[in-house]
Amino acid sequence: MNGRGRSGTLALALLIALNVGAAAQATTTRTTEPLEPADSLEGNYLAAIVAGAGRDLGAASTYLREAIKGDPQNNDLLERGFVAFLADGSMNDAFRSAEKLIQRDPSNGLAQLAIGIRAIKQKSYATARTHLQRGGRGRSADITATLLSAWSYAGSGQTNRALEALDRLKGEASYNLFRDYHAGLILDMAGRKPDAEKRLKSAYDAEKTTLRLVDLWARFQARNGDFDGAAATYGGFDRLLPNHPIVRDGLARVAAKEPLARTVATPQQGAAEVLYGLASAGNRQGDEAAALLYLRFALYLDPNHDLAVLTLGDILERGKQLEDAVAVYKTMPANSPLRPNAEIQAGLALEALGKSDEAVKHLEGLIAAKPDDVDALSALGNVYRSRKRFTEAAEAYDKAIAKIGAPGRANWDLFYFRGIARERIKRWAEGEDDLRKALELMPEALGRERALVLNYLGYSLVDQHLKLDEALGMLRRATELRPRDGYIIDSLGWAYYRLGRYEEAVRELERAMELRPSDPVINDHLGDVYWRVGRKLEATFQWNSARDLSPEPEDLVKIKKKIESGLEEPPSANAADPKKDGG
Repeated sequence: MNGRGRSGTLALALLIALNVGAAAQATTTRTTEPLEPADSLEGNYLAAIVAGAGRDLGAASTYLREAIKGDPQNNDLLERGFVAFLADGSMNDAFRSAEKLIQRDPSNGLAQLAIGIRAIKQKSYATARTHLQRGGRGRSADITATLLSAWSYAGSGQTNRALEALDRLKGEASYNLFRDYHAGLILDMAGRKPDAEKRLKSAYDAEKTTLRLVDLWARFQARNGDFDGAAATYGGFDRLLPNHPIVRDGLARVAAKEPLARTVATPQQGAAEVLYGLASAGNRQGDEAAALLYLRFALYLDPNHDLAVLTLGDILERGKQLEDAVAVYKTMPANSPLRPNAEIQAGLALEALGKSDEAVKHLEGLIAAKPDDVDALSALGNVYRSRKRFTEAAEAYDKAIAKIGAPGRANWDLFYFRGIARERIKRWAEGEDDLRKALELMPEALGRERALVLNYLGYSLVDQHLKLDEALGMLRRATELRPRDGYIIDSLGWAYYRLGRYEEAVRELERAMELRPSDPVINDHLGDVYWRVGRKLEATFQWNSARDLSPEPEDLVKIKKKIESGLEEPPSANAADPKKDGG
């Protein structure tokens, strides 16, 4: 994606400054009041930096727009504005900035890409190719330009030229996958069914775990009368990841022998598919900043690309840009199988923004419209659980579980969350049953998630001095599955502490401390075990650290008492509530 020279560096610098995709703790509240520009270039620039640090992309774009007016010849400022406009989805501003950047620096790869994409949208395919070919060199730029150029040839009716461009992608497995996938889509659009089938089947066989490939291959099969084959394609994915809305919808349509429409039917949709695919690959590799820009381009070309909408919303949500995420979720097409998911995610984002009443009202509205919506009921339970309203959470999970009849592998998390809620309201026998049911239902492949359930169940048993050997085994297994999870290692250390195995407890709690040095519970636990092994000065130090790290109010009282007088003999029941990941 980056061009030659400094352009890529500046773009990256701005994205870092804006914390795009950063896993920061603070949330973003997008400015809704009209913004008053500063009186000077410097003031607008500094205001943009402050807005970017707060991940308010809208405000950053506004202030940079004003700063550019104050110094229109400043290339660095123009490029910062260009990338900010793209990140915020202000596409017209981005394209105007790209035009000016190209006039001053034709080697600016990202600006050339932007103008090329605009030309595809406008069906000016030859113009698009010109800009794409000028967009710099490098692995990312080459594959992006090649794939988009192929779709521009397809738009010009030059199918063979499109295939020739794609067949230059050779070598890496990912190149081969993109090549066959897009060649198959282009051949399908051109009506060359046998060739399209060969290419799409090759792409599907190479990556049967990618939802988009599964859906498009199954659609091709159903559209050509192979309903059994389409059912088998969807069914294979459903066994891997049960109950996905797109697969569920596809299976229902195939069962009714309903031919499924092409998802990619125009060159614009094909180009959007390129950008979505590259964004997904970047997102999986942790390059969320680049993924965000590609998704903005994809949705400019195809606003109805539902997976792009959901992925963009998720990136914004993980980057704590919650207002922006809610706005993106609201653009989900009404007829998409993912619309309910987007509505639920919007409700959860509202909760994360601290708008709990609005979140509950939003989710209750979804449930009122669809009383059997298990996902909405589960989301409502999650909102109550996050606010420690565990009785209401358990009631919401009760309703959700009552709706599903015979629980399947896709429902393990409902039992996990209800188990947490029941444990917190002292209904332990029922909570234990739920947590064991979650372990029974969840697929073995979900190792990270299994560790969370094992941690919660194992710790709860140890905390109540129940089934200690089994519980310790659960916690050891959890640490094997997530060896870098400080909270789970803390649970194992605390289990050793409760069993009186203090030296082993020291070892594990010190390891947890290395991973999570700012967690008050881990500091508190380490203080307790230091006291038991006679390291009383170090124990007091850890308790003081725990006190200063904003522990829960009820824990703060216990910590202060220990600072004053140490631990009582014999060991107290629990110095502080465990950090039960997921709870």
